[in-house]
Amino acid sequence: MATIAQWINGARPRTLPTALAPVIAGFAAAQHVNESPSWTRTLGAFAVAIALVIGVNFANDYSDGIRGTDADRVGPQRLVGSGAASPGAVRTAALICFAIAAAVGIWLSLATHWWLILVGAVCIVAAWFYTGGSRPYGYAGFGEVAVFVFFGLVAVCGTQLVVGGKIDLFGVLIAVAIGSFSAAVLVTNNLRDIDTDAATGKRTLAVILGDYSTRYLYAFLMTLPFVITVILAFHHPWTLAGLAVAPLANAAGRTVVGSKNQAGAQGPDLIRVLGQTGLIMAGWAVIIAAAFTWGIDGIPHGHLF
Repeated sequence: MATIAQWINGARPRTLPTALAPVIAGFAAAQHVNESPSWTRTLGAFAVAIALVIGVNFANDYSDGIRGTDADRVGPQRLVGSGAASPGAVRTAALICFAIAAAVGIWLSLATHWWLILVGAVCIVAAWFYTGGSRPYGYAGFGEVAVFVFFGLVAVCGTQLVVGGKIDLFGVLIAVAIGSFSAAVLVTNNLRDIDTDAATGKRTLAVILGDYSTRYLYAFLMTLPFVITVILAFHHPWTLAGLAVAPLANAAGRTVVGSKNQAGAQGPDLIRVLGQTGLIMAGWAVIIAAAFTWGIDGIPHGHLF
């Protein structure tokens, strides 16, 4: 039987910024359309996002474990793959998380727009079939696209809608930035596992592109949010504060890509980069939210969108 510490590790806390950052960013976007966004619904959005991310992690642990694709992994030990927990127990944990996300999501939908129930259902189905089912799309190179869509566009715009009341271009741009960061987190993970994934027939985007191109994909994904930061500044100059984490993103990119005198990060070093990427994303989201809140509190700014 797995210990509490093993269950916590199995939930993969390093990935939690992919749950927190979209909601923080969505709250920032909500303030663009509503100067008194709902804090209760914001907390509900946090609950949905956290439950979904943990549920995805347990579902991946279960699906990869029963297929045996985690046998020689470099990253943190998995519950099923290591034998610490039974497949049934991990599957149950995933389903409980999805049930929590569904329950809170239904409440948010009934309080705002009923059709969001359908969006939530698609999110849960996508979470399961990332590595679950007979033909998981995560094994066919679509993982990063799914993360960009669900943990970027859907999560940020969904939060803006339920918290602020509507979606605008400001929210979409922030969503693209968060989606880019989120995809970079997965790229780091898949780059780390590229050899073992290829050996077990798991054709992630990293396996398809190869080591060299995947490293530059990471650099691109870590650069795009700061281009968007500059664009946002035409509307709200204070969002330029988001560039404060750009040096950290640059350092992470240089670590992954490497240089003429030093090869790009491998194996365990990429685990650290994964954590750093998540923290950079969360930091950017917090700064953008704070900057926009400060502007609303009295700093004049124009309206581009």
